[in-house]
Amino acid sequence: MPGQTKGVYAPLLTPFNDDLTVATDLYVDLARHLLDEGCAGLVPFGTTGEALSIGIDERIDAIRALVDGGIDPGALMPGTGVSNLTDTARLSRACLDMGCAATMVLPPFYYKAVSDDGLFRYFAELIERIGPAARIFLYHIPPVAVVGISAQLAARLHERFPEQIVGIKDSSGDWNNTLSLLDIEGLIVYPGSELPLLDALELGAPGCISATANTNAAAIAEVIRIFGQGDMARASELHEYVAKYRQTMLDRHAPIPAQKRLLAMGTGDERWANVRPPLTALPDADGRELAAALQRVSGTRREQGPG
Repeated sequence: MPGQTKGVYAPLLTPFNDDLTVATDLYVDLARHLLDEGCAGLVPFGTTGEALSIGIDERIDAIRALVDGGIDPGALMPGTGVSNLTDTARLSRACLDMGCAATMVLPPFYYKAVSDDGLFRYFAELIERIGPAARIFLYHIPPVAVVGISAQLAARLHERFPEQIVGIKDSSGDWNNTLSLLDIEGLIVYPGSELPLLDALELGAPGCISATANTNAAAIAEVIRIFGQGDMARASELHEYVAKYRQTMLDRHAPIPAQKRLLAMGTGDERWANVRPPLTALPDADGRELAAALQRVSGTRREQGPG
């Protein structure tokens, strides 16, 4: 499991060259920047990383580029779940062999209305194929995958495989579901957003895995740090800012092209605006409008005083 579980994990955006190959130079640069900004770790190839638009070998090569670029593999929890056992196991083993702390695994999502028994068999077989070194964070994102991982299934898997099924990312957006997961003894639970962060921290969550950490990591990390110091007034004030930032980011634009456009503007490297089909890039004018809106949110934070 990750050596440092407490904090914010960024589901790393994946940059593409103009020919849509992975731009590993930008990838390594972003990873370094986010760790410097206070991220406890990174999740390459989650939903925000356009994972299901990227091939197995491409993902392995990109993780290797991160490690070769000086990124500590112990800070990495790559997404490895696809819709079949063979590729999920191969990708997971490759990441673990490179020293990654854990993998984040979607349920098999092509066949719908499958039973918890069927999903249990899938993960049991996956662990068998990976071997005892398996360290899996389940990935529950029913708004996208449709197939989900119930709290009952998560508890059953963790009880049967406590050393292999170590945690879950809950991107359901359903606080009651997060509460049910937090009741599972020994299971590490990361909400998939910073919006419920303070409530989750109070109930024992170590942090969150949030898409907007790609562009607002330092502030989210600071909320968690200040909470740990027991200063709830300051933590609440800063949390209001990070919540407003997220809401502004997602108000009119999808988070992947929006944040990529912001990175293109911030770095001056237009490759950052590239997305793989079927996604489409955010126009520059829309990016400038979004940047101005976020600047107004940041200005409000500065008027309130230092965090």
